[in-house]
Amino acid sequence: MSKQKKSALQEKKGVSISEITNSSSIESIKDKRKAKISTDNLVESILKKDITALSRAITLVESKNKKHKAQANAVLKACLPHANNSIRIGITGVPGVGKSTFIEALGKHLTTIRKRVAVLAIDPSSNITKGSILGDKTRMEDLVKDENAFIRPSASGDSLGGVARKTRETIILCEAAGFDIIIIETVGVGQSETTVHSMVDFFLLLKLAGAGDELQGIKRGIIEMADAIAINKADGDNLKKAKLAKVEFNRALHLYPEKSSQWQPKVTLCSALKNEGIDSIWNSILEYVETTSKNNFFNEKRSEQNKFWLIQTIEDQLKSDFFNTPKIKKELANQIQLLKDNQTTPFAAADYLLNLNN
Repeated sequence: MSKQKKSALQEKKGVSISEITNSSSIESIKDKRKAKISTDNLVESILKKDITALSRAITLVESKNKKHKAQANAVLKACLPHANNSIRIGITGVPGVGKSTFIEALGKHLTTIRKRVAVLAIDPSSNITKGSILGDKTRMEDLVKDENAFIRPSASGDSLGGVARKTRETIILCEAAGFDIIIIETVGVGQSETTVHSMVDFFLLLKLAGAGDELQGIKRGIIEMADAIAINKADGDNLKKAKLAKVEFNRALHLYPEKSSQWQPKVTLCSALKNEGIDSIWNSILEYVETTSKNNFFNEKRSEQNKFWLIQTIEDQLKSDFFNTPKIKKELANQIQLLKDNQTTPFAAADYLLNLNN
């Protein structure tokens, strides 16, 4: 007679739910979690500077669920009259330049002068899972504990230049929640600089000295966008190199025609790690806001940005609607196969699909 094999994983009788807690309490907690907060209550809480409500609204904005999208639009519309009262700062730079350390140093400086700061960090997504790595919250250890700061990492995914698609709507929610300064960090690759530039008032370019980056930085596009250049890690043995880099960048900036903002971009030195030069950069930002507010460029720029995002949103929606049409999905696969078989061209295939949708 063979012995019955026993599994190494044995289920033992545990303590029943009724012995440790009331089952109705658990159901009550579950119901509360599932309960949908009304739009009016959510907006009211956001205006009272409730961070939990703000986070919940941002989650609605980022959701692809149609019901969530409808409520998100309602929340945004209600928050809009309470927005547009902040200074929006975009910060970019190559990976390794010290963006997170700099943002934390700037954020801490701002909270000490009684400013409320929201950091929208575009977090690099995993290429495998497409999930957010969420590194910025661990890198900004001090700022994340500050009651006057709010850090929201968003997975960059496959959006243009790694910038989260819903960042602009998130700005409106953060402004309605009473944040004075909105800082948007880019991943520092591709076209992310252009996208972030289209949603901020002041665009700061972080650079490194002695890393072969001086000439790389002198590109027409990025220099034209920058309202200031900050050479980070200007300390210790690197200070001399940083000063030389500052001279080179100043020469480069003077080669360009005057900006329509009538603002001359400045080059500054800083060490985010040692908290040096941060106050000078903040003073430059205030000077920029004062200059552009007086000549009305500040408001004109925001108006142009609104028009840009109107067109961008329409284009995104048309693209989404097109590719989600059932017959397009089916025929797209057929056209791709014809391309593989060398029986059509990309242009002929595109014309066919576009005409098919008319």
